[in-house]
Amino acid sequence: MRIAIASDHAAVALKAALVAYLEASGHDVSDLGPADESSVDYPDYGYKLADAIASGAADRGVALCGSGIGISIAVNRNPACRAALVSEPLSAKLAREHNDANVIAMGARLTGIDMAKACLDAFLSTDFGGDRHARRVGKLSNPPMPKESA
Repeated sequence: MRIAIASDHAAVALKAALVAYLEASGHDVSDLGPADESSVDYPDYGYKLADAIASGAADRGVALCGSGIGISIAVNRNPACRAALVSEPLSAKLAREHNDANVIAMGARLTGIDMAKACLDAFLSTDFGGDRHARRVGKLSNPPMPKESA
């Protein structure tokens, strides 16, 4: 699987560990940065990751920052992305199965390396459940237009 991964400065060490883990598992990994722990703005890297998903350059994405919250918000600004912030494997599994999430987000200050690997394994090994979930997921990228008030 082609996986793009990006972080901010707070998650560079976790990103490096996950890149090595994913490559050892046979995935084609694109590390979108940053390269070191110099201060950066998480939206810049969230947008880069979202572009990789939206363009089809990557099948799945991994978004990391200190809490996982900021970068997941940035990724979700792109309608082609469904980023789910997770902290344990069940949430990662359900994000794929029920929400067809194509990006997993985690917080380096909240999630240890072993737990992050377990979340990745659950995320990457789970298929979208389709059926009743497909209608709901479709509404995420195509929200209804607001009704005009009289």
